[in-house]
Amino acid sequence: MQRESASTLAKNSIANVARGSAIALTAIVLPPFLTRMMAPSAYGAWLLVIQLSAVVGYLDFGIQTAIGRFVAHAAERRDAAHRDRILSTSLAALTGAGLIGIMCTAGLAAVLPYAFHQVPPALASQIRLALVLVGSSLAMGLPCSVFNGIFIGLQRYEIPAGIIAGTRIVSAVALVLVVRAGGSLQAMGLSTALINLASYAMQYIAYLHFAPRAQFSIALISRATGRELFSYCFSLSVWSFAMLLVSGLDVSLVGYFEFRKVAYYAVASTLITFLAGLQNAIFHVMIPATAVLQARAEFGQLGTRMISATRYGMFILLLTGLPLIFAARGILYIWVGPGYAAEGARILQILTVANMIRLSALPYAVTLIGTGQQRLVILTPLLEGISNLLASVIAGYFLGAIGVAIGTVVGGTVGLLGNFLHNMPRTREVEFRLADYLRDGLLRPGVCALPLIVALWPWRSSFDSRNYILLAIAAAITAFLLWNWGLIRSERERVRLWRCSLPL
Repeated sequence: MQRESASTLAKNSIANVARGSAIALTAIVLPPFLTRMMAPSAYGAWLLVIQLSAVVGYLDFGIQTAIGRFVAHAAERRDAAHRDRILSTSLAALTGAGLIGIMCTAGLAAVLPYAFHQVPPALASQIRLALVLVGSSLAMGLPCSVFNGIFIGLQRYEIPAGIIAGTRIVSAVALVLVVRAGGSLQAMGLSTALINLASYAMQYIAYLHFAPRAQFSIALISRATGRELFSYCFSLSVWSFAMLLVSGLDVSLVGYFEFRKVAYYAVASTLITFLAGLQNAIFHVMIPATAVLQARAEFGQLGTRMISATRYGMFILLLTGLPLIFAARGILYIWVGPGYAAEGARILQILTVANMIRLSALPYAVTLIGTGQQRLVILTPLLEGISNLLASVIAGYFLGAIGVAIGTVVGGTVGLLGNFLHNMPRTREVEFRLADYLRDGLLRPGVCALPLIVALWPWRSSFDSRNYILLAIAAAITAFLLWNWGLIRSERERVRLWRCSLPL
């Protein structure tokens, strides 16, 4: 059973990484085309549309995550009736949220010229219509997120992964074709909206084919189930609101304080989205697995897995984040050109540091969600979000786009300290010691990365041959530290057994 569980987890991780890779690929490939075909002001306006529209997604209130957890839990207990009550009530709630989303989108479009007074008048009307198109299409997708929740609960991640990845690729190609043909922001918004609607249709067809036993009925909607959902999702909604304050308003704040730098800030944020998306794709598959372990009351195993996931996550963060910090200017120069490199390098460095701090706690947060304990840690996400917003507003007023990025560092630091001092001492049903978490989850990867940090430091300004030699030496030392201290004994034994099992 453990082998089957491990293979399922690996399959889901691969599916999520494949989806994340497709999304990341479009996020990486699309900007070089658009930045070279659009003026920075027009490209910045489009990115402002995307972030304002994305606010609709926060009206999910964590219900899709809850569906995945409840479906997995019901499958373990063979309780189809409870599953269908959850699904029917969730669909009703998300339909209402979708209607609210359409109204919110219309309201944002109405006040946009007054809220963003630095936007050129020629772009204001285009932004408003594009916002209505994209935002409304995303609002219509809220009820359809129920189907993705079902697949997550059934641990069939490959189904939503394929649909989402395919949709993102098609949408990116359509945007390039529209812009190349001289299309306006309205045309870009229309193409994005139509492809979004097509993806919802595919989700429904996939549900009919792969999960027909999951039933929806008005008769199954109940207040008791609504209260159960509310109890689970309340803290997720608080988390979602906190994340809105952290990363859902930053481009909008830059648009308010320094509109001319929206494109540069958003391009840097795109690489951060890749960093965060990779982490989420890998570790969100833990939710159903942790729900199953909780149902079996294997609390010690939950703690062990959480610490191991934290260590692996730190290795990935260091591997992907250090190049973005020390080679920011060169990466942006090659990717989107010298203008964006000059204006966006410092922003990218600050945002990378901030998100490495924030994302180090992702496996812990996912474990709490899987075990239904996210309600115990409401205060810290709020403190992170509020401190992030306040710091971004204050620093943004004085420093513009750089100040908004600095606010993310402040918020991330507050959130991490809150986990150590407030959340982890109150966590139940996940048995671990804070000292083990700090040593095995965070300290081991950090010590292994020190040689690379020393070697990469000169790359900020020069790239002579000595730097490459130093980097090769540092990589060898890091590999030595990784094997002898980065991995714990049981993990080294598994690697040895795996190597022995390989055919000669």
